[in-house]
Order: sequence, then structure tokens, then C-alpha cells
Amino acid sequence: MPRLTGKNITLISLNFYPEQTAIGLYSTQWAQFLETQGASVTVITAFPYYPQWKINESYKKEKSYYEEQLGTIRILRYKQYTPAQPSFLKRVAHIIDFTLGSRRNFKKIEKCDIVLSVIPFTSSAWLGNTLSRKRNAKHWIHIQDFEFDAAFQSGLTTSGQKDNGFMYSQFMKLERSILNKANCVSTISHNMISKLASKTVTDSYYLPNWVETSKIEELKKHPFLMNTKFKILYSGNIGDKQDWKFFLNVISKLDKDLFEVIIVGDGSKKQWLEQQLENYYPEIEIKAPVPFTELNSLLISADVHILFQKPAVLDTVMPSKVLGMMASQKPSIVTGHPDAEVGVVLNTSRGGYYITQNKAELIREVLDELRTHKEKSQEMGVRARTYVLENYAKTPILEAFCDQLSQW
Repeated sequence: MPRLTGKNITLISLNFYPEQTAIGLYSTQWAQFLETQGASVTVITAFPYYPQWKINESYKKEKSYYEEQLGTIRILRYKQYTPAQPSFLKRVAHIIDFTLGSRRNFKKIEKCDIVLSVIPFTSSAWLGNTLSRKRNAKHWIHIQDFEFDAAFQSGLTTSGQKDNGFMYSQFMKLERSILNKANCVSTISHNMISKLASKTVTDSYYLPNWVETSKIEELKKHPFLMNTKFKILYSGNIGDKQDWKFFLNVISKLDKDLFEVIIVGDGSKKQWLEQQLENYYPEIEIKAPVPFTELNSLLISADVHILFQKPAVLDTVMPSKVLGMMASQKPSIVTGHPDAEVGVVLNTSRGGYYITQNKAELIREVLDELRTHKEKSQEMGVRARTYVLENYAKTPILEAFCDQLSQW
């Protein structure tokens, strides 16, 4: 018998199907796995908007409250305010609107044994606490990102950045209050689990993001990467956490006859980056995100993957895109804080380079080495994929989670 037969589970996640990147992708696969385990799943979510920061065209004409099905999964949506240019204050308004508007969907949930809520946004966990109390249900909070820490550390807001700043301390108190009311809190990296100890007394659980091992296979080259030059790919969110000024500095050092740089994605910094490229590097264009069915083809078509993170951000997130990069059997070059978990993963696997100094000349040297030593590059890619398959395969991760949930 499936592990969760007879369980009524409500998942609260601002991002969900048909979004095919980041949290929306994982929340969707999570709900679908719960469905296979016999659970009756209802999802409280927003209208799809990410990473473009505009509501999906096929949903624009729908009313503020909209219900649909995905298999047997019941989806209850609220049409939230979505800013085209998401500043810090506009993001706050976006979150508040979703939070207040989603309360009305509680009335449509008659039976609920377990509530799962996904951070970000922390307000989803506040909704989860409220619903679990109203339905006398257990509450499991899953943290994909410590959003308050990330907001201060990545520069989304500059007020009260220090640990003793008034605004920072108030956000930390709010976060602790919300987390302490749950029955369990999970997160996606070992460093984030350690950080939870300073944030809550609630039991914690390690629930990493995963890769679909059945989808990893050799495919034809993607049309975005047909060039015979050495292909450097960034695929993912074009947002505030990445260090785009450093990215521009790196590409200024490259020999354009030997290297091709490809950017595939969308996000809040896209317009700014497009303007910079148009002014200084017109040969580089930003391609729209590919459908999930094309993602593996895209990733395996690169010669190397890059992810340049702001070095000040520590432990707020374990970038899920890194798993896809490694699973493609190609080496990666990632920059970031010396103690970040992604550095541990890359260094342990020996499947890429983790660099803690934002020196463009050093990145250029690494790229030259990978281009001229193809055998070394191939060996590094094999190690990366092997490590991901052994540690981040979807089925065993979610089966272990469902075993935990079945005890409630």
C-alpha cells in the first residue's frame, strides 16, 4: 500500500505548476510524488509569474480566484499583485497581497491532516500555521531559502543590514515566531540545517533538492549551443543574488574567437543586463528560458557551466541549479563565500571549480585550462554526474520524506 493512503495534504507554495524553474518546479514534483504515495493533495498557490515577473498570458483573463486540476491534485489560485520591476518594497507588497488573498481559499479546504508550506515566502509558513490550527492538522515547513537573510545580504535592502540593526532584528523575531509554531522544519543543505538551530527550537529534517535521474541521458545538442567554439553557459534566474558586474568583468577578458558565452533565463535583473550587453558585448544575447523537456539537452550541450554568486551571501541557499549543472556531466565554475555548501559539494565531488576570490583573470585561466585540456574536463564532468546520482536522486530522497510523513 502507498505510504500516504488516506492522508489529506495541503501544500502552500507561491510558486507551482506550470512554472518550470526553481521552487515552482520542485513544489510541483513534490506534490506529484505525494500523489503517487496515495495522498489527496490540494495546493494553495499564486498565478504563475516566475521568472518573468509577469502573470502567464494563459492566466491573465481569469478572475482573482481560480481553481484547476493537475492529475488528481486540486490547485487553488489567487491572482496576486506582480510588479514588473520588483524592488524590495514592491516585493513586500507582492508577498502581502498573496498572503491576504490566499486566506479566502482556506474555506475551500474541508479536510486536512497535514499542511506543507514552502519558504520563500515566509508568509506561506504563516498561512500554514493558520490553516493547521484551524483544521487541527500537523504543519511541516520546508525552507528553500532563508529569504530574510538573503534580502539583507544580497543588497535588496540596505536598512539594518548588520546583525544588530533594528529592522534585521525585527525580521529575525518574526521568522523565529513562525518557525517555532511548526511540527517540523526542513531545509535543503547541511549548512542551512545548522543555521536552523539558531532560528528555531522545532525539530529539523534534511530534505535536499533532487535531480530526475531518469531524465539524465545523452541527447542531441540544443540549437542554442551549436557553435564549435568553447561554449560557456549560464542557465537560470537572472536575479539579484548573482554577481552580474563580475560576470561582465570576466567576459571582457575572453578571446571572442575561442569562447562563446550563452545566457538562458529571465528575472528581475534581465533588463539591466540586456542593456549592458547591448552597449558593450552585442554579440551576446539573452535567450528565453527553455521548457523543462529541453533543459537536459541545453545543459549537456555546454562545455562548461558558470554561476557567479555574491561572496557576501552565506548559507542562505544551496542553488538547485548546481545539481542540474553537475548532472549534465560537464564541469562547473562557481564563485561564492568560502564556507558556502555549494563549495563543499563541488570540492568533494571534484566535479568543478569553486572559487572564493572574484578575480576575473583567475576565471579566465580556469576557462583556458578546460578548453585546452579536454580529457581533464571530461573526467571532471563524469565525477560531477556520479556524485549527483549517488547523493541527490529524486526517488530515494522523496521516499524517505514520505516515510517520515506517514508517521504523522
